Amino acid sequence: MVTNEWLFPRGSLEEGPWETVVGEGVPGWRYTGLRVADLDGDLALPPGALERMIVPLAGSFVVSASDDRWVLEGRRSVFDGPTDVLYLGATSGLRIEGSGRVAIAEAPTTASLPSALLRRDDVPVEIRGAGRSTRQVHNFGVPGALAAQKLIVCEVITPAENWSSYPAHKHDRAGATESELEEIYYFESAVARGADAPADARPFGMFATYSSDERAIDTAARVGTGDVALVPYGFHGPAVAAPGYDLYYLNVMAGPGAERAWRITDDPAQGWVRQQWTDQQPDPRLPYLSKETAP
Repeated sequence: MVTNEWLFPRGSLEEGPWETVVGEGVPGWRYTGLRVADLDGDLALPPGALERMIVPLAGSFVVSASDDRWVLEGRRSVFDGPTDVLYLGATSGLRIEGSGRVAIAEAPTTASLPSALLRRDDVPVEIRGAGRSTRQVHNFGVPGALAAQKLIVCEVITPAENWSSYPAHKHDRAGATESELEEIYYFESAVARGADAPADARPFGMFATYSSDERAIDTAARVGTGDVALVPYGFHGPAVAAPGYDLYYLNVMAGPGAERAWRITDDPAQGWVRQQWTDQQPDPRLPYLSKETAP
C-alpha cells in the first residue's frame, strides 16, 4: 500500500489553463470531476455529457451557455461566507469571464436538467457539530437544495483548531443505510480571522483516509491551498485546521447508483462522539459571513 497515492499537491493535476483537472485522466476515477483555475479573462468548455456546477472561490464571474447569461456575485475569499453558484445540465458548453479563482464541479450524466442559479443569500448555511467539532457547511448542491441527476456538491469552513469530516465516515457500499459515492476534497487554507501572523506564515491543515475493507487506502497528509485529496472508498476524516489557520474544502460527490443520495456510515470506533455534541455549544466564531461581494 502506498501512503498518499490519492493525494495530489497543488499543480500536479495541471492541464492547459487549468491549475487542477480531476477526471478520466486520473486512473481509477470514474464518477466525479473538478476543474480549478485562476482567471483573468475568459475560459471555455465544450458541450458534453456532464452536469456542472460553477463555484466562485474568489472574485465574481459572468457565465454564458447557449443563449443564456448569468452574473455570479462572488466573494473575496472562500472564508467570506457563501457565493452565488450556477448549475448547468448536460450538453451545455460554457464560457466564463472574470477575474479571480473559480472551481467547476462535474459528473457524467445521461440526463439534461434545467440550469439553476442559486444566489448567495439563498444558500443553506448549516452550523454542524459542536465544541471543537464545529464547522460551517454551505449546502448549495445537495439533494433538497438543487435538482441534479448525480452531482452532489457542498463546501465546509473549519476554523482554527477545529475538526471536521469527523467522526470519520464512509460511503462506499450501496445499501439502505449507505450510498456508494466517490468524493473529491479540494482544500484552501488561510491565517485565522483576527490573527496577527508574520509574513512568512504558511497556512495548513491535516487530512486522513484509511481502509474500511479489503481495499487498501492510506492518506495522512498536510494540506493547503490548491491541494486535492480523492476518496474512491474507505473511511475519510478528520480534516483538522491547525492552530492559527482556518481550513476550507469543496466536496464533490457522485456514484453509480440510480438514487442521488448522501448516506454515510461512521467508523464504529468514533461514531459515539456525536452524542457528546448535545452537551456542548457551537463554536461562537461561526458563522463566517460577509456582506461584501468581490470586486
